[in-house]
Amino acid sequence: MDKSSATPNDSFTSAMTLTEEGLTCIPKRYIVPSSLRPNGTLSNSNTCLPIVDLSLLQHPLLRPQIIQQVYLACKELGFFQVVNHGIPLSVMKDALDNAIEFFDLPSEEKLHLLSSNVHDPVREKMGNYTKAVQKLQEEIMEVIFESLELNPDYLHEDIAKGSQVIAVNCYPACPEPDLALGLPPHTDYSLLSIILQNHQGLQIMDRDEKWHSVPVIEGGLIALVGDHMEVLSNGQYTGVVHRAAVNSEKKRLSIASLHSLALGKKVRPAPALVDEQHILSYNEGGFSDFLDFISGEDIVQVAFGGGVGIISCAAGLLYAFFTSTP
Repeated sequence: MDKSSATPNDSFTSAMTLTEEGLTCIPKRYIVPSSLRPNGTLSNSNTCLPIVDLSLLQHPLLRPQIIQQVYLACKELGFFQVVNHGIPLSVMKDALDNAIEFFDLPSEEKLHLLSSNVHDPVREKMGNYTKAVQKLQEEIMEVIFESLELNPDYLHEDIAKGSQVIAVNCYPACPEPDLALGLPPHTDYSLLSIILQNHQGLQIMDRDEKWHSVPVIEGGLIALVGDHMEVLSNGQYTGVVHRAAVNSEKKRLSIASLHSLALGKKVRPAPALVDEQHILSYNEGGFSDFLDFISGEDIVQVAFGGGVGIISCAAGLLYAFFTSTP
């Protein structure tokens, strides 16, 4: 293949392989419509994205301020970053290092972990981070419920025994980042998603449909409201639309931990949030429906095809499913 251009063919070549071949132009199938290109739609405003210091929850006089901060962040953006959350930097670094180690493996070695079933666990080295982020989401969920004027212990047992999906993405350096996206705009099918990224690339859409880049904060983690929280809150909080941009200089890794109720549990609007002024607006749904769907479909076509033929520039997607029940 000519390294200065790429000709379309019927076979699919991963973004990592194309990067290793030294292409200076991306294949046409990776080019997104001009209206969706990241630089053309990115806000130039200096909007301060919310950062929540979880350690302040331990101070009785400051806790109400943190709850209000979370309420405004979820209501206006569906997003906030958390700091002083209790997960050691070393645990977060180990998780990212393990992800890099996996994606740097030769294709032949990666194939040993290949599975068509997203229910199958994939890796054990993520264990420490996975357990830590599961505990963190329980704390964040309590804060979110309190911000909705629900009991912080609402659904406590279901949350503690809920499902957790780890999705690890690798985005290699892209020769034409202004023309492509790592992942197209989407919301997460979860109550809450917690994302760790090693380089800037995550972008969120605000309620005015303006895009904002999420900066990398040392020790910080990103909390995103998902579709299930939109259902549970009866629409008070809506799932945040987000996407992943690519860059021309650095390989980017992200580890997304998606949390919801156990597979057999259905998420429905909290009864306390339904009244004459706030009519029941959502049907119930469960995480197992989503996992069954993506297990039986062509994920590239479903997730990245859309109506405009977008193909992800992520080099790979590694799924691992965990549940706290034995």
